[in-house]
Amino acid sequence: MNDKKFLAILLLLSIGTLSRAQAPLWNSKSCAVVLTYDDAIDVDLDNVIPALDSLQLKGTFYIIGASPVVARRMAEWRSAAAEGHELGNHALFHPCDGSLPGRGFVGPDNDLSKYSISREVNEIRVNNVLLHAIDGKTSRTFAYPCGDRTIRDTFFYNYLKNDFAGARGVSGGLQTAAQVDLTNIDCYAINGQTADYMIDLVRQAMKTHTLLVFLFHGVGGGHNINVDKDAHSRLLHFLKENEKNIWIAPMVDVAEYIKGMGVIGPGPL
Repeated sequence: MNDKKFLAILLLLSIGTLSRAQAPLWNSKSCAVVLTYDDAIDVDLDNVIPALDSLQLKGTFYIIGASPVVARRMAEWRSAAAEGHELGNHALFHPCDGSLPGRGFVGPDNDLSKYSISREVNEIRVNNVLLHAIDGKTSRTFAYPCGDRTIRDTFFYNYLKNDFAGARGVSGGLQTAAQVDLTNIDCYAINGQTADYMIDLVRQAMKTHTLLVFLFHGVGGGHNINVDKDAHSRLLHFLKENEKNIWIAPMVDVAEYIKGMGVIGPGPL
């Protein structure tokens, strides 16, 4: 072997070693997985939290402040927060942009397209006050109702960046810490997919050293967007069996970790 070939091979080996050394580790693990549940519905308390607690896993529950389930079962939400689950902010009334196609379900009172920026910001902050009264915590994340981020082309979250550790969106994707946009964190919305599908996403995250966020609504019923209870259970057990390689944490913990790394992706202008 001549010197040029030897040097080329040595260079390739060095690049491979450096790449592996620089692979992002999530809290000293290969990847991060966040389990999020939207809308503050009964099945969160009846099905999801008992399943998580049985395996000592923690999730994020995005709370609509005006949900009757919040008022009726406030003590249970408080207990969930005390066990380490995040109560995230999903706005006070869950307003969505009724001007978009397929939004016939949006009533006039909660039509985001008719909101002012100040009304949206104030309602979200009021919901933070409510959540603080429930859990006593000052740091949490936000999730955009219906994934809507703008009011007449204005990004309303620009006025809320100091109120939250981050905001979850609805677009699918696996991202390294450097790629994560904390104003619009990617996730995979689950609606009828199998356990194998969800577990495969986890395997991909482990292989690529990325963040994987799941977005659930109903688990075993309770919402028209739903995942089978057994499929959800299989996912949780896979996560538990592999937790030595997977950091399973609430969204607020992961967002704060990314901020602490100083590798925050670009947000909206």
